[in-house]
This record gives sequence, C-alpha cells and structure tokens, in this order.
Amino acid sequence: MDNIKGALFDLDGVLVDTAKYHYLAWKRLAEQWGFEFTEADNERLKGVSRMRSLEIIIEIGGLTLSEEEKLRKAEEKNEWYLQYIHQMDHSELLPGAKEYLLQLKAKGVRIALGSASKNAVFILEKVGIADLFDAIIDGTKVSKAKPDPEVFEAGCRELGLKPSECVVFEDAEAGIKAAIAAGVYVIGIGNPAILSEANRVVGGLNDLVS
Repeated sequence: MDNIKGALFDLDGVLVDTAKYHYLAWKRLAEQWGFEFTEADNERLKGVSRMRSLEIIIEIGGLTLSEEEKLRKAEEKNEWYLQYIHQMDHSELLPGAKEYLLQLKAKGVRIALGSASKNAVFILEKVGIADLFDAIIDGTKVSKAKPDPEVFEAGCRELGLKPSECVVFEDAEAGIKAAIAAGVYVIGIGNPAILSEANRVVGGLNDLVS
C-alpha cells in the first residue's frame, strides 16, 4: 500500500449505502407481481447489473416476461430508485468514507470510482464528494458487468496508471473477482468469509483512517 498511486472505489456498500434503496425498489416490483422479495434474496443482487438483477427476481417469482416487458419493468424500478436517492445528502456517506478519500488526496493518490451504477455521478454530487474524484467510471462508460474486469481496467487507464500501481476497494464478491482479473490489489469491505479472495478485508473505510 505504501507504493500505491491510484485508488479505485466501488460505490454501493463502500462509500454510500444505496443498496437499501435498490432493495426497496426491487421489493416494490416483486410485491406488484404478488410475491415476496427478501433481504436474503437481495444478497444475490450485490454487484450485479440492473438487467441481470431483474432476471434473478423473475427467476425467484417464477415469471416469464418478454424482452420489451423486462425493459419496461427495469425502467419502472429505476424511476422508484431515483425517487429514493433524490432525498440523499452527506449524512448517507458511510463512516470514514470522506475522511479516507481526503487522506489519500493529501498523499497525492489519484482517485477513481468504479461502479456499475448509471446514477453514480448524481449520487456523488448529492453526498458532496464528487470533486474528490479524478476519474469516474460508471454504467454509462462500460458495458460489461463485474466480475468482468472492464470497469477497473478503464479506471486505471483514466488515472494514467498501471493496475499494479492501484488498489481497489470493494464490498461484493463479483467486484473482488473483477479487481483480481484486472490485476489490481484489492481490499474487501465487509465480511471476510464472503470476501475471502481479497488481499485484505476490513469492516469499513473508517478502519483505514489514520
């Protein structure tokens, strides 16, 4: 970590907890279809794209939808999600997130976001940390979802650094796999049992603030 020149952060579960809003929106959709979508079910959606998430929920409900219906329902879910995140402010930053970003900036480390979210820029602005990022790679810039390494490879390129010069912070198993595939040192945020493939696991960014 002493030689790291770049840091790439996932968004949900690392910097902010927007996962709860995704859950509420997916749960609302499942209820519309007449079945229950639990928090345990929601674990399967971590680090997964919107359309793949929808497909998992359709599988859970035992439904069959046309491609047109899938697109319409994914858009409906996203509209609900946007309604929820419009209410976000700096208080929704996870403990230590802003402090750790500032700590890295003070050391001259370049910072990038690596997230599948198409609402990433909006969320960063709502919580007041958008100006701390040198590069933002989100769902509008990449087409392949984690565990494909595309998002982190693109992040390293935008920072002008080699993967070996960077570190990734991730809370999802798919994100850990993506970072490893990109050749980046990875720190897991969360449960060591779930994130066992990471080079190191901490409870949250607050554990890294010095």
